[in-house]
Amino acid sequence: MRKKNLHGWLYLLPAILFLGCFMVYPLVDVLIYSLEEGYNFASQEMFGVGLYNYSYVLHDPYFLQAVKNTFILVMITVPLSTGIALLISVALSSIKRLRHWFQTVYFLPYVTNTLAVGLVFMILFKKTAYTDGLVNLMINWFGGPSVDFIDGPYWAKMFVLCFYTIWVVMPFKILILTSALASVNPDYYKAARIDGTPKWRTFTRITLPMISPMLFYLIITGFIGAFKAYSDAVALFGTNLNAAGMNTIVGYVYDMLYGDSGGYPSYASAAALILFAIVFTITCINLLISKKSVHH
Repeated sequence: MRKKNLHGWLYLLPAILFLGCFMVYPLVDVLIYSLEEGYNFASQEMFGVGLYNYSYVLHDPYFLQAVKNTFILVMITVPLSTGIALLISVALSSIKRLRHWFQTVYFLPYVTNTLAVGLVFMILFKKTAYTDGLVNLMINWFGGPSVDFIDGPYWAKMFVLCFYTIWVVMPFKILILTSALASVNPDYYKAARIDGTPKWRTFTRITLPMISPMLFYLIITGFIGAFKAYSDAVALFGTNLNAAGMNTIVGYVYDMLYGDSGGYPSYASAAALILFAIVFTITCINLLISKKSVHH
C-alpha cells in the first residue's frame, strides 16, 4: 500500500513542482512585497512592514478609476457576450446547410491578433481631422451628430471598449455553446414535440438545463477574463490609459511596475492582491450559485 502511495506522489511530483515554482512562490513573493513599506527597487531597502501600501492603493484616484472601469466592463460584457453567443449558437444549431462555414466565420475574430482588431476598431470609431470614421458616417446618415469615441466623452470610450471586448470574446463562447447544444440528447426534443411543448418552454426546460454546466463555465471564466482586461484598452486608447481615463486594474499594476509612474513593486503587489481577492470572491459566489442552478 505504501509503495502505491509513493508511486502516486511520484506521478504528482512534476505538477506539484510546477505549481510551487510558478504559482505558489510568486503569490507568496507578491504578498511579501505588498507588506514592505517604502520599498526601493534600486537599493532593495524599505523602512517598515505593514498595510500602508494597501491604504495608498485604495485611496489612489487612478486605482479607483481603474476599479470603476473594470467593474463596468465586467458587468456589461460578460452577460451580453454570453447571451448573444447563446442566441447565435442556437441559431447555428438549427441550420443544416453551411453550418460549419458559419462556425468558421464566427470563430475568426478569436484567432485574429488582439492589437490588429483594436487597430481596426480605432479606425472605425476614431474621429480625425480628415474623417469622422465609418461609424460616425452611419450616425450622420440617421441624422445624429458625430461623436469622438476614442478621445471624446467617457461614455463613448466605454461603449467602444465594451463593444470591442464582446467582439473578441464571443467567438470562443459560440464554439463552446455550439458543442454543448450538439451534445444534448435529441430524444428529449422528440418527446417534447410529441407532447406539443412550445419551443420557448423546450428551450427553458430542456436546452438550458442540459447546457447549464458549460454556460456557467463560460460565465465564471468570462468574469475572470474581464477582470484581467488590459490589452483591449491598450489596443484602443494607447499605453497612457490614465490620461485617457480608461485604465483597468491590471493596467494599473503594470503602470506601477513599468509605466511612467513605475518602480513601485509594493504598490503593484498590493493592487494585484486586491484584484485577486475580488476575482476569488466573485468566483466563489458564482460557484455557490452554480450548485443550485447547474443541472448535472
